[in-house]
Amino acid sequence: MKKIVRMAGMLLAFAFASCSQQPQTLSIIPVPLKAELQGGAFVVNEQTQVWIDAPEADKNILQEYLASSSLKLAVATEAPASNAIVLKQVAELPGVASAEGYVLTATKKGVEIQAKTGAGLFYGVQTLLQMAADGNKVALGTITDEPRFEYRGMMLDVSRHFYGLDFVKKQIDAMAYYKLNRLHIHLTDAAGWRIEIKKYPRLTNFAAWRTGKDWKEWWNGDRKYVEEGSEDAVGGYFTQDQCREIVEYAKQHYITVIPEIEMPSHSEEVTTAYPELSCTHVPYKQADFCVGNEKTFEFLENVLLEVMEIFPSEYIHVGGDEASKQSWKTCPLCQARMKKEGLKDVDELQSYLITRMEKFLNKHGRNLLGWDEILEGGLAPNATVMSWRGTEGGLKAIESGHRAIMSPGEFCYFDSYQDAPHTQPEAIGGYLPLSKVYSYNPIPETFTPEQAALMYGVQANLWAEYIPTKEHMEYMIYPRILALSEVAWSAVANKNYDEFHGRALKAIDDLRAKGYNTFDLKNEVGNRPGADKPVENLGIGKKVTYAEGTKYYSGYTAGGDDALVNGIRGGWTYGDKLWQGFLKGVDVTIDLEKETPIKEVNADFMQICGPGVFMPKEVIVSVSNDGKEFTELAKIEHQVVKDDEVTFKTFGWTGETTARYVRYQASHDNNFGGFLFVDEIVIK
Repeated sequence: MKKIVRMAGMLLAFAFASCSQQPQTLSIIPVPLKAELQGGAFVVNEQTQVWIDAPEADKNILQEYLASSSLKLAVATEAPASNAIVLKQVAELPGVASAEGYVLTATKKGVEIQAKTGAGLFYGVQTLLQMAADGNKVALGTITDEPRFEYRGMMLDVSRHFYGLDFVKKQIDAMAYYKLNRLHIHLTDAAGWRIEIKKYPRLTNFAAWRTGKDWKEWWNGDRKYVEEGSEDAVGGYFTQDQCREIVEYAKQHYITVIPEIEMPSHSEEVTTAYPELSCTHVPYKQADFCVGNEKTFEFLENVLLEVMEIFPSEYIHVGGDEASKQSWKTCPLCQARMKKEGLKDVDELQSYLITRMEKFLNKHGRNLLGWDEILEGGLAPNATVMSWRGTEGGLKAIESGHRAIMSPGEFCYFDSYQDAPHTQPEAIGGYLPLSKVYSYNPIPETFTPEQAALMYGVQANLWAEYIPTKEHMEYMIYPRILALSEVAWSAVANKNYDEFHGRALKAIDDLRAKGYNTFDLKNEVGNRPGADKPVENLGIGKKVTYAEGTKYYSGYTAGGDDALVNGIRGGWTYGDKLWQGFLKGVDVTIDLEKETPIKEVNADFMQICGPGVFMPKEVIVSVSNDGKEFTELAKIEHQVVKDDEVTFKTFGWTGETTARYVRYQASHDNNFGGFLFVDEIVIK
């Protein structure tokens, strides 16, 4: 392979030049695989024409796209000799393995983009448009580029809040510009059914409409559905023709739309509109379909038939997440199904449903995609797993020979706060800044080449419980989706966050000029003060003893027994794995190894009521010299109040004493329960 000049750590800026010329810089997202620049530029002017040598369908798409782009290029009647943008589809492209790859070459005479497919030409055009964004100047040289992953996606939740046709099209425009190629639409959930199904009209004339001005008011209220046209009805849905319009619009941008129809859970709207599909047959009682009822399969298959007629995607997403399965344990029909099929538990009953739906989809030439819970009870033979509860589900699927798409909440859930919570509109919790998204690498170093080949791609997910408006939705997407696009497209060796940050700032200006509402990256506050450097204190490295029955929760260990004395403070979220979580109160004793003068003992707690994280009701600080008899230094009472904020509070003691052992206790308010999260017990 031809060796190219690379500036270590500077590929973001693409500074490449000959000795006699000033360096050229490119601001392209996602960063291309290779760039060889020579200095100078080809300038697109009013006389520049476009010539496309490609199959007719691709040619029409590309011509229309370029004509409506910022370059507004006219189509030449014959191949121009100069001052032209030439797009050429070729059978082979040296140095490019992917069908979506391209080679862009710019000379003084013009620009030529070569690719093996229309999609490859389209992505070359996106690079051209980004290069020409500054005065229609295209830097001279060659860019050779291809994606790291075949699947590069974003999921939009239109159930919790409905945004409509124009909004979806607008996001498709931006996705294409940054080389994303899968739009996953979460069409159904308890909050509303969002796609017209002609065989079941109650899904849209009733289950698509609810009370309350937004999801939170509805969820905290009576959670009722209302008839379409009612005075207080809030909601909406896509007609089948509108869905076809979305599919066609996406096709013109080389994006595949993947519909999601939830099963067996997150289906309260269905089991209320058609209660015979639940185990109790009573409206407003259950989120899960009755798997023992054959009418359930009749309903799901009929729905999927209409969905498949509209969406030509390889995959149909069936959800599969967060099923309680409780009603199945006592439902006569479910129990009879389990006995007949030889299923040992309700996990296997869910697997029965998923496997049966997969066979139905396979019969119609489609494949099943589901959240990682579809692993429970056994994975359907041809299913692909979308891993959201961390990375374990996706890795397990790959180890068993299945494809996986990674969308772990830690890196890919855009409903989290992207900056200091007190500076941001309300979110579901968490903290996912641009830098964290950018840092994600889906493929572990331990993977074999065969396993790496099963890593189909990555996806950002934007759940909309706390996002009631289109403007807020875009605010949560941009610029984080730009970081995800680079994770999905670019080679790991070419990534550099500091340089990406500069490109992202420029991209934000471009997005705002196009009418998108973005996060203000330029004025980002950053992580919680104190989380960026160790806090020196007397307890670091000392032995910690947890009182019997009060050990930390296994899912939030923060690293284990030394987490509270490692000198590391937590950030804006317990999801950063720096906060230790307790379900049965905190009761720890720290051995300072010898009698030591002490002037301060404190610890920080957080409160995020949505996921059940609360402040302590009471904190007690005690000391001892023998580890048996303790003297109480402080008892702090706190009134826990449920709210919508993300808050932090320090509980502790200051004074003067001498002791070897320090005991720190914190108790729950029994009215709320939930988690207590502590990051460090600081002793000074």
